[in-house]
Amino acid sequence: MSIESFIREIEDRKKTEIESLENEFKERTTELETEKNATLQELSENYEKESKIRSDRESARIIEGGKLDAKKILFAAINKNLNSTFNIIKEDLVKYTTNSEYKSAVEQMIKTCQKELGKKITVHCKEEDKSLFNISDVTVGSSIQTIGGIIAENDDGTKELDLTFEELLRTNEDEIKSSILEKIL
Repeated sequence: MSIESFIREIEDRKKTEIESLENEFKERTTELETEKNATLQELSENYEKESKIRSDRESARIIEGGKLDAKKILFAAINKNLNSTFNIIKEDLVKYTTNSEYKSAVEQMIKTCQKELGKKITVHCKEEDKSLFNISDVTVGSSIQTIGGIIAENDDGTKELDLTFEELLRTNEDEIKSSILEKIL
């Protein structure tokens, strides 16, 4: 074997080894590229899922907050409407006290008070209503500030029954509001 053939053989081996190393490098590069793409795809999907979850959560929070604000606005409007309605009711009660039916309503109040407190009662009412009480066993007491109605007390002053329109409205407020809300809604 001559030196030249020896050199050629070394050159051929070198070339083969270089090709082998290049092929190994290309394969390894391809594997790494595939692994990188898979990892990037997985990360991308995970971040996409995470961002979707966060987005949905934030969206739900915003929507629920909006619904809550809308309910607050609705209830504020309903309360304003109910307060306005109560003012109208009070105005109508003032008008009712000038009506002839009012006298029979007051007489019914007196009968109710006499059932609860006894026959002899003292009635407190507004000044304009004092002329309505020409009934035996009924003493007219002091004047009170009221839209209408009476406050009655038993003969010895130990029991009292408040049938003023204001008190009747106050004690029946929940029922009145429920009734109004049923008609509104």
